[in-house]
Amino acid sequence: MAGSKSVVLAALFANGAIAVLKFVGFLLTGSAAMLSETYHSISDTGNQVFLLIGIRYSGRESTRTHPFGYGKAQFFYSFLVSVFLFGIAGWESLKHGWSQLTAGGHGGAHSGSIEFLFISYQPPAWLDPLWVNYSVLLAAFAFETYALVKARAEMRRQMTRNDWGSYREAFRKTSDVTTLTALTEDTIALAGITIALVGLFLEQQTGNAFFDNVSALLIGIMLMGFALALAWENKRLLLGESLPADEGARLREAILAHGSVVELVDFRTVYFGPNEVIVSADVVFDTDLDTAALDDAITAIETDLKDLNGDVRKVYIEPET
Repeated sequence: MAGSKSVVLAALFANGAIAVLKFVGFLLTGSAAMLSETYHSISDTGNQVFLLIGIRYSGRESTRTHPFGYGKAQFFYSFLVSVFLFGIAGWESLKHGWSQLTAGGHGGAHSGSIEFLFISYQPPAWLDPLWVNYSVLLAAFAFETYALVKARAEMRRQMTRNDWGSYREAFRKTSDVTTLTALTEDTIALAGITIALVGLFLEQQTGNAFFDNVSALLIGIMLMGFALALAWENKRLLLGESLPADEGARLREAILAHGSVVELVDFRTVYFGPNEVIVSADVVFDTDLDTAALDDAITAIETDLKDLNGDVRKVYIEPET
């Protein structure tokens, strides 16, 4: 959990600074893509606050009403983040880009007078809006790179720990949705900045604000797509997903490998928090075992399962006849 918290704090710092930079850039230039990126960074900043709340809430001790603790709080708050990423950053970016396009392509990086929240503002004549946008986006790229490096380092640590061969496999199998969300946000943030830079460059070369507005539209579509993917990943864990099939098979084999085990009648796993798994198994043991030997066999199985998979926190073995 400490690794996840450091990742979120790094992203919070980066996104807060970037949101301010982008908003100043929008006020000075009126760029549609810059406003889209401002929505994006404001949403990301708020999202990190939600993730921190989830981390703090999930660390509470178990109670009578929550006997397995509050680990699923991180799944819930990460799901909220995906909703806000879709509804605020993605939708607002898409809507703004579309409105600028249908208005005739105005509102690009070379706009004159700017109207925002009923305030009209005229940039100074000496100010070059294009280079303001370039400067802001390049600074934002540096901040996002810092946050992404932190998130990737934590995800790589988990990949090494679990022997996952790719980020795609990690995306499907990880239960640390906090780190997954931060990594995804940082990645698409860099992609969004790149799209905005391309849009500004094409507008500079052609003098047509169409490219800046299209980049805002593309940023919105990209954000909404990734938000849906994140929501799906959080949904599976909120509903009580089991360990991946290959991990479950390893634990089954470990139980059956014990000489005192005759048959494995039932076997179930479920996540009750990030990197926290409950294992339940109905096992037929050798009938020659006395009570003490049976207890030793159950203890040995519990120890082996926890050693085999570091996410296993609770093991319940039910002897069957």
